[in-house]
Amino acid sequence: MITNFKLKHRIFNFGLAVAVICFCSQTYAQSYLGNSMDNYAGVHAVVYNPANVFDSPFRTDINLISASGYFGSDYLGLSLSDMLSADGEFNFDEDAERSPSNSNHFFTNIDVLGPSFMFNVGEKQSFAVTTRLRGLFNADNVNGNLYEKVSEGFEIGENFDFDSQDLNVTAHVFSEIGLTYGREVVKTQDQFLKAGITLKYLMGAGGIFMNSPELSGTFNGLTNNLTTQGAISYGSTPGFESDSPEFSDLQSGFGADIGVVYEYRKRIVDGTVLGKRAQQYKFKAALAITDIGSINYQNSQQTVYDANGDVNALEFETKDLEQVLEDNYTGTRTIGNQKLQLPTALQLMADYYIGNRWYVGLHQGLSLRKSGSADANGIINTTTVSPRWESKYFSVYSPLGLRQYSGFAWGLGFRLGPLTVGSGSILTNLISDNSKNTDIYVGLKIPLYKKIDY
Repeated sequence: MITNFKLKHRIFNFGLAVAVICFCSQTYAQSYLGNSMDNYAGVHAVVYNPANVFDSPFRTDINLISASGYFGSDYLGLSLSDMLSADGEFNFDEDAERSPSNSNHFFTNIDVLGPSFMFNVGEKQSFAVTTRLRGLFNADNVNGNLYEKVSEGFEIGENFDFDSQDLNVTAHVFSEIGLTYGREVVKTQDQFLKAGITLKYLMGAGGIFMNSPELSGTFNGLTNNLTTQGAISYGSTPGFESDSPEFSDLQSGFGADIGVVYEYRKRIVDGTVLGKRAQQYKFKAALAITDIGSINYQNSQQTVYDANGDVNALEFETKDLEQVLEDNYTGTRTIGNQKLQLPTALQLMADYYIGNRWYVGLHQGLSLRKSGSADANGIINTTTVSPRWESKYFSVYSPLGLRQYSGFAWGLGFRLGPLTVGSGSILTNLISDNSKNTDIYVGLKIPLYKKIDY
């Protein structure tokens, strides 16, 4: 646990580097919450389920640039209204609400969807080519009580015990080029089934990783001495050994998404103020497994420390992490291959057509990586219900979700022709005094529609 807190400046620099890359690219946790259920989401829907590439309402859909950011923790809660009204004087140390526990979690997902397009080949198959840049950060099973002691200082005269299990910190930056193929599988008068697969070529910029299966300790307030038991493993890929990561040594890997979509097509003709239209389905269900794969980084550096020993707590105020570890513990350093796992997830969706262009959708994103798994990123489990009004040129939706570690989230978004803007949590962020997650997305594309309006 000690490592996580003395590592905070390096983690911050890493996260800042990821953000700079994304916004310099002209700015996907979970990406595009709410919008992904829209039948006119196009390429954005392919990212969640490759089967969506087939039988869309587009002749082709060209994404120019889109970006999504998802940030949160169950440790730190903020009031967005207080921050906006503070005129730059908001103090995180004093004004943010903290909820320390023996197992806190921190997470970041920044996803930029670059130039991408989808197109049809014949009547029963479609293709898509996608490009993405992604930055992922997970800190799982962090002892928040110890974090406060280390970051604010141990109190003289106050004893303190801690116990940490399955600590994992993984930060990873990579890009990918995906080729998606989707086609019709079954089609009858009322039943329709399609399937798809995306094969990805991954280009890893690198990352840092730390884990500790078990670490416990006691602080003696009279002697100012911290006694610890356990082990800590810490390392980085080439180019990430310093506080200023370099992105010059890209290493390759492979990944995949697979998915199916079923539709019950009881065809409906709606009469509305906008005229009559043919609705494609009454009910839709979808299943996909996304981000299967990993990147293997050669010549990565890793040090395993035997953390059985004593440390004077004052050392954490005057030395950086690596110096404290080297001065107090026995470490074994190795150079070799390091595999960083992608955030493999199960994506479940259902969509019901109410009538008059109104729908209600359900989306569940479930991580297939166990929390605390070493050298792996994972998504945050979410369940989202999203009512929406949808048409060819305009859609509006308001997702309501339950998110692992951070609770209820309520958002708002819209699609207006080529522009998509939204957030799965903006309304919660505005009204809550203790908001523990936030996300936002924006996208610009060129949609070329089919003549049929559904």
